[in-house]
Amino acid sequence: MKATILKTNNLTKKYSGNAGVKNIHMTLEKGDIYGFIGQNGAGKTTLLRLITSLIHPTNGTLELFGSGEEQDLINARKKIGAMIETPAFFPKMTARENLNYYRIQRGIADENEIERVLKLVNLDATGSKRFNQFSLGMKQRLGLALAIMGDPELLILDEPINGLDPTGMIEFREIISKLNQEKKITILISSHILSELTQIATRYGIIHRGALLKEFTKEELNKNTQGYISMKVSSAVKAGEIIQSTMSTKQFEVHSTEEIRLFDFHKDTSKVIDLLSSNGIKIYSSNEIKINLEDYFISVIDEIA
Repeated sequence: MKATILKTNNLTKKYSGNAGVKNIHMTLEKGDIYGFIGQNGAGKTTLLRLITSLIHPTNGTLELFGSGEEQDLINARKKIGAMIETPAFFPKMTARENLNYYRIQRGIADENEIERVLKLVNLDATGSKRFNQFSLGMKQRLGLALAIMGDPELLILDEPINGLDPTGMIEFREIISKLNQEKKITILISSHILSELTQIATRYGIIHRGALLKEFTKEELNKNTQGYISMKVSSAVKAGEIIQSTMSTKQFEVHSTEEIRLFDFHKDTSKVIDLLSSNGIKIYSSNEIKINLEDYFISVIDEIA
């Protein structure tokens, strides 16, 4: 059983009577890359700020590394690295000079820590290049380097790939996966670029209008976004009976009186068509339907709404 890194209970933050987040029940387990999904303004940043104690809750509680006691939370946050807002780097300083400033500020004695984190984010060859000469991708990676100084156990990233070009997204994604797999860092990452989250996340949470609607694993997502063949027929009920009895499978769904959805016949659609036709079922159309995280996200919101 995995250890619980983060757990919230009815966590709520109100602003002038309006809830930024409301009654959040969320669980983050050791080793997760938790993809936190929501539209802009849904409450993602508010929740991450609550976790890192940048703001304080109106109601509810949270636990970090198994404890919710005040002193334990203070100590636990020392094991968290975060990139929630753009770090204030000095524009005329190099990557090393900027990180050295924060190393001293944080009381990290080991000067080798700077080289370690720069290498992890592929910025060890920047030399004397100043921060104001960095590309957006380089600035984001320097922010990540700052977040992982001190070797945190939990890394919290708020929209880290926002604004990056495709090459920058790929590079950032590879670094995140490496930190998780090789350094064993648990990661909570928010984004509205859902296609990128599917490349790295192992668990997900959907937030909408301040409420956490659903949590699910990568395996559950794969099941719920499984593509299918939509076949319009003269009688979907009869077609289902024929498929089940003849092909010994239940991997289909009678969606309406004239539509049957097939989930495991992508390479054998012709066999199904031949089978149904030979049993008197008229086939009006057959189309492959693909579902992605964006589709699932919208379906979850529509279902709750």
